[in-house]
Amino acid sequence: MITWNKVVPDLDDIKKLQKQIRILEKKLKRCEESRVILENYADRNTVLFKKLNSEIEEQRALIQQKSEELEALAKKLAKYLSPQVYSSIFSGKRDVRLETYRKKLTIFLSDIVGFTTRTNSMEPEDLTIWLNSYLDSMAQTVLKYGGTLDKFIGDAVLVFFGDPETNGVKNDAVACVKMAVEMQEAIQGLHIEWQKQGISDRLLVRMGITTGYCTVGNFGSEERMDYTIIGNRVNLASRLETNAPPGGILISEDTYALVKNQFNCMKRDPIQVKGFERSVDVYELLLKNSETDPGDSMEVKFDGFTLKLDPSNVAYTSKQDIISTLKDAIDKLSHE
Repeated sequence: MITWNKVVPDLDDIKKLQKQIRILEKKLKRCEESRVILENYADRNTVLFKKLNSEIEEQRALIQQKSEELEALAKKLAKYLSPQVYSSIFSGKRDVRLETYRKKLTIFLSDIVGFTTRTNSMEPEDLTIWLNSYLDSMAQTVLKYGGTLDKFIGDAVLVFFGDPETNGVKNDAVACVKMAVEMQEAIQGLHIEWQKQGISDRLLVRMGITTGYCTVGNFGSEERMDYTIIGNRVNLASRLETNAPPGGILISEDTYALVKNQFNCMKRDPIQVKGFERSVDVYELLLKNSETDPGDSMEVKFDGFTLKLDPSNVAYTSKQDIISTLKDAIDKLSHE
């Protein structure tokens, strides 16, 4: 007969197991509570994340809007400043503070002949079209040759080369003279446009150019300053302009020395300028007349008479003087 030994569980073991189960149940409960808390945090973080993303996008859109507004304002401001000055300020190369220094520059000044008379005789609308188209053409030419457009003074245009950017004193002077020549040529083209708009008045502009040391920089107050030049060289440019023939360009000897190998010039009578001890030697730039042909030059000699004519080198502004001289000569010969 087979008998089985029955194992009776120990009461202490049961109690131990019950205790362990209670402990595990508590841990499980805490884990469940932690899971719920984490799920709540996750939900909350998801909301916060979405809100943060939304705010970031709003800030980006606002930054883009403000950047566009700043760019638009900068473009408007640029119209009141020479491009070189504008660029040097916004690139950080130049501080906006009262500061001046001495520098060798080439200065250009132009003025319309008989402007006051024109303003009195032209209708305001025609005058506005006429003057603005002229100044716009001049400004475009200044930018083309890298000049610093200082200011418009009514119909006058003040430009200088050599600051804030320079290509060297000689190159600056050459660029300035080239600019002036192109301006005179552009004026001839403007006449055609004005005639189409019923404005028949022809335009003659005097121009003066000189090279020398000036004081350049920001003048004024901390609240309002002006980037410009001062000095007796500016006065000289003004006197050169005043003494230039209508439609002509007069340059000082300092400028002539820098550009004489590239341009045909004719020496004129010296001029007296306030602030200069001695008279100033000046030269007239000989502008090419597009209507002349180099093949038209002539040279003849007779006893008591010599004539040498090269039309390609005759200044446009000197033509009438030459014609008058020849007429006087013919008169004298006719009465002999």
